[in-house]
Amino acid sequence: MYNVDINAVKTYLLGLQEQICTALQELDGGAQFIADEWQREAGGGGISRVLAGGTVIEKGGVNFSHVMGDSMPASATAHRPELAGRSFQAMGVSLVIHPRNPYVPTSHANVRFFVAEKEGEDPVWWFGGGYDLTPYYGNQEDCQHWHATAKAACDPFGEALYPRLKNWCDEYFYLPHREEARGVGGLFFDDLNDPDFDTAFAIMQSIGSSYLKAYGPIIERRKDTPYGERQRDFQLHRRGRYVEFNLVYDRGTLFGLQTGGRTESILMSLPSEVRWSYDYQIAEDSEEANLGRDFLPAQDWLPAQDWLPAQDWLPAQDGLK
Repeated sequence: MYNVDINAVKTYLLGLQEQICTALQELDGGAQFIADEWQREAGGGGISRVLAGGTVIEKGGVNFSHVMGDSMPASATAHRPELAGRSFQAMGVSLVIHPRNPYVPTSHANVRFFVAEKEGEDPVWWFGGGYDLTPYYGNQEDCQHWHATAKAACDPFGEALYPRLKNWCDEYFYLPHREEARGVGGLFFDDLNDPDFDTAFAIMQSIGSSYLKAYGPIIERRKDTPYGERQRDFQLHRRGRYVEFNLVYDRGTLFGLQTGGRTESILMSLPSEVRWSYDYQIAEDSEEANLGRDFLPAQDWLPAQDWLPAQDWLPAQDGLK
């Protein structure tokens, strides 16, 4: 039976965008997010909120969009060909934060909802989302905290959910042409529509609302770490890998471009500065080499099962679970 509450999803997503922007502004202590409301000619619109040139955040974007169209794009039907030709509604919050200090990881998060409809047939709906961490100089404590928070968000829905979404994230955020992961992973899910709308929506909310608990303490611990030109150069080169993934493999980027989305909002995830050098190499015994050797390979970050995340780092606002 078709029993979904689109307005409840939209209300949650708008509240989540506001909560995240408010918290990140406080962490930065300098710059403010600017809000850019926009309309899409083919239907729908959104609010893009961007912070640039901050004390801690070099560039960050937190985007809300609610768009609709007459037919599903190829990126959305690649794994569900039976949905080709259906009209759709899609809404979500997507964000990427690029810190200035190379010892603070980049983070990405996304929570989204789709409804695909066709006359004479039951609508098909699903949730998707997750978050992942991309360090430049890996830190065991940060990785364990990130994954412990992710696990805590999944645990109310059964012990099988975290390893399932963790493995999915490891597989998704991988660059085949580089033969390496984009970062240390986190959570990723798509096509979530069982056992029912209320449960699937609750899973999406639990994951979306845990992002700040996962990322905030990491920023606070690393934002004042001293660094020099060598660390900055490495960060800019590693950002190049981030850009490669987003422009070549990321489903969200492809979906936005294929549906005639707003280019500025779609590409706001890209860093303001990035660097490529021909045949770029790092010394095998360097601090930079630790990333590829010890952190990028997929692994179990919580072997002891006794890591507790900072559950009370940010209290939930009214209306946010």
